[in-house]
Amino acid sequence: MPTAPLRVAWIGLGIMGSPMAEHLIKAGHPVTGYTLEPHKLDRLAAAGGTPAGGVAEAVRGAEVIVTMLPADPHVEAVVLGEDGVLAHAEPGALLIDMSSVSPRTAVALAGAAAAGGKGVRVLDAPVSGGEAGAVEGVLSIMVGGDRADFDAAKPLLDALGTTVVHCGRHGAGQTVKAANQLIVAVNLQACAEAVVFLEKSGVDLPAALDVLGGGLAGSAVLSRKRQNFLTRDYPPGFRVDLHHKDMGIVTEAARAVGAAIPVGGVVAGLVAALRAQGDGGLDHSALLRGVERLSGAAS
Repeated sequence: MPTAPLRVAWIGLGIMGSPMAEHLIKAGHPVTGYTLEPHKLDRLAAAGGTPAGGVAEAVRGAEVIVTMLPADPHVEAVVLGEDGVLAHAEPGALLIDMSSVSPRTAVALAGAAAAGGKGVRVLDAPVSGGEAGAVEGVLSIMVGGDRADFDAAKPLLDALGTTVVHCGRHGAGQTVKAANQLIVAVNLQACAEAVVFLEKSGVDLPAALDVLGGGLAGSAVLSRKRQNFLTRDYPPGFRVDLHHKDMGIVTEAARAVGAAIPVGGVVAGLVAALRAQGDGGLDHSALLRGVERLSGAAS
């Protein structure tokens, strides 16, 4: 049975936010969006959405409010600010934060909403899959919060991803996302090291990646980033700057619970070094550039 359309406010129309909002429009949900970049609002309008001039205008009348923002300070400002989401949300609205922030921030947002007296419900629902996953509508979405709120949100989230899972209480979605970013970063680094090793050994790289991708070494990372590795072209599907932020989140969260992540700590340092070398705006597959520099094959 088709899901009844929900009035959605979408705040944050970046590389991933724009195609995600467009999927909701295609699914029949009226979407009002706000972002700081005017051309992104033009894109939303062309897709059938309604541009707003600010947060208050965007959330007015919305049943569901989605935030898709770069980092904790942006989410805190937009949600908790004097003229932010909680100040203007309709009573009983559902706020879904799809940004990647710390579990601590996710818990704080839920607490602030509960204390606000308007019955605003909150889910943390970060995603994995990068720009390609957002464009194709095949994201993996990990959700923290009350089960009833997850059930209410799932038909909407199903328009954005193919793996939509309730992971537990508030903050659980962000905890799983932190683990995801740890795995992805380590995988990217391993792929980068393998590429340099293979080339320096004189092996045909495309052939090697074919056979590696078909065995136990195969992964979504190797499949999706293969062309970047081959061409040394790193258009930002997911920027080094953002992965640097995420490695800070997983490092802090692991320390808070007493979990040792020794390999993660090393890769966090390599991501930070890549960013310090001026590559923060590149796709995170540019970790290959760092390995090349260390190997005397500077790119």
